[in-house]
Amino acid sequence: MSKTTTTMVADEVERAVAALDLDALKAKYWAQDEFIHLERWLPASLVDCMVAEVDRVRPSVHRNYIPRHKKGGSVSYYTLVEQAPTILAVYRAPALIRLLAHLSGRELQPCPQTDPHSCALYFYTEPGDHIGFHFDTSYYKGSRYTVLIGLVERSSSRLVCQLYKADPNRRPPVELSLATHPGTFVAFNGDKLWHAITPLGENEERVSLTLEYVTDPSMSSLKRFYSNLKDSFAYFGLKTVFTGRVRTSGG
Repeated sequence: MSKTTTTMVADEVERAVAALDLDALKAKYWAQDEFIHLERWLPASLVDCMVAEVDRVRPSVHRNYIPRHKKGGSVSYYTLVEQAPTILAVYRAPALIRLLAHLSGRELQPCPQTDPHSCALYFYTEPGDHIGFHFDTSYYKGSRYTVLIGLVERSSSRLVCQLYKADPNRRPPVELSLATHPGTFVAFNGDKLWHAITPLGENEERVSLTLEYVTDPSMSSLKRFYSNLKDSFAYFGLKTVFTGRVRTSGG
């Protein structure tokens, strides 16, 4: 990644964060059980660069299908590290990490470079592509926080979120159905938000970026093995998960 790209992205994100009312945003984040949604928040100039990288990595999309749960394509952190400098710079942007720390009240950091899921693209490009309801359960010893950024949205597919699903004092959950237009930002505590992507229709396309941050990057060897198996079969393929790390050593 060039210094110019890193600096440009850091400055763009810094300006976007500076335009927010951080105290009001934090109050809303907690009122919604650690969930926030900002429509078309990131500047178009930055989004355009990321979308160009989406097109660049299309040949690397790994498609998968889990009956009754998931169908779609994925591109892992290992590929993005090599081919998507703008996306990687967004993931590591200091202002973005500070924003998440302010909202959550926790000290956060990017996931280890051995985690293919830490920064990844998700492609919904064939009719019926979807993912069923789930939490972003953390296998790390610390908590994991998720950021979703919309990049391509030419679909009737929606991000469906159920707030307060894990809160026994709030029944029924509050359900939101959101389009993730380019530049749209969604952030949440992975253990709290029950969410899904509804099936894609004919001649539609949806591509989103997922960024993961943790409070403690340590993980037991058993949970790492289980996490790698899940990522292999549900997202990126065995070859990518178990050999991709070699290519990014020191990167």
